[in-house]
Amino acid sequence: MCEVFISADPQSYDARTRSVRLHGVVTSIRLENLFWQVLEEIAQRDGMVVVQLIERLYDELVAARGEVGNFASFLRVSALRYEAMLAQGRIPADTSVAIRSLDAKAVLHALPQGWGASPAQQSAKAQAQVRTLHVAARRHA
Repeated sequence: MCEVFISADPQSYDARTRSVRLHGVVTSIRLENLFWQVLEEIAQRDGMVVVQLIERLYDELVAARGEVGNFASFLRVSALRYEAMLAQGRIPADTSVAIRSLDAKAVLHALPQGWGASPAQQSAKAQAQVRTLHVAARRHA
């Protein structure tokens, strides 16, 4: 059993740090090379470079949750979810198909337990979206 895992190229689990600018603030993200490769594939599918993907994920996470928490862990989980959804056929293996072109509800339908947001998290997300709309409305008033 272990040979399946220990035969991995050691470079794939070497970590690499990249500096990225998120809204003018430079931050460093340290991930294993294999995660960087998966994020690069995801970005390329949508015509972006990995830094653009990271900025978009960060912005959408803040909009949906109001906070980021451990962003490097979020990126690792995003890469793992992408690979799992590819394996399950939820996301086409054809990398010319952009992720943004997919029907998110169809891709996420009936996810295995623990892979989707709980009802409490969905409620918190809805509340965060309402707060964002209220703040935007006040700015324009």
